[in-house]
Amino acid sequence: MQNSDLHQHIASLTTQLKGRAINADLEAWLNQEHGFNSDTYKQLKADCERGVAEGSLCQYEGGGVRYGRAFKPSDDLAGFSVDVVDMDNVVGPHHTHTNGEIDLIMPIEGDALFDGHAAGWMVYPPGSSHKPTVSNGRALVLYLLPNGEISFTK
Repeated sequence: MQNSDLHQHIASLTTQLKGRAINADLEAWLNQEHGFNSDTYKQLKADCERGVAEGSLCQYEGGGVRYGRAFKPSDDLAGFSVDVVDMDNVVGPHHTHTNGEIDLIMPIEGDALFDGHAAGWMVYPPGSSHKPTVSNGRALVLYLLPNGEISFTK
C-alpha cells in the first residue's frame, strides 16, 4: 500500500470534520455515518492493516505500543495529523488532548476494546486526558489530532 491511499481516504473524511466541534455529538455522527459497518470504516481498517504489515505504519515501539505518525497536520487534512498505534492488551502513556482527539478503534485480535469501547469512533474533547488502554485483545487505533497537538505527561 502506498500511504497515498490512506491519505486520500482520510482526507475525504477530514474534509467533513472541518469546523465541527470535537465532542459527543461528533462521536455520535461519526458512528452513524462512518461507523463499524460503513465503507469508510472498512477501507480505513484495510489501509491501516496493510500499512502495518508493510512497515509504513507503526514503525516505532515503546512501552509495548507500536506507533507512528502517518501524516503531519495539513490543509488537505483540514488541519489534522494522523497517527496509528498497534496495541495488544497494554496501557499506553498518559497524555492530554490539547484540542481534542478523534479515535477510530479497529480490533484485530480477540474482542479488543480501546478505553472500554468496541470497534468504531470515540471522541475526546479538548482538555481531556487519559492512559490509552487496549484490553481483551489487539487493536489498531487511528488518531486524528487537530493541529497535531498532544501533550504527554512525564
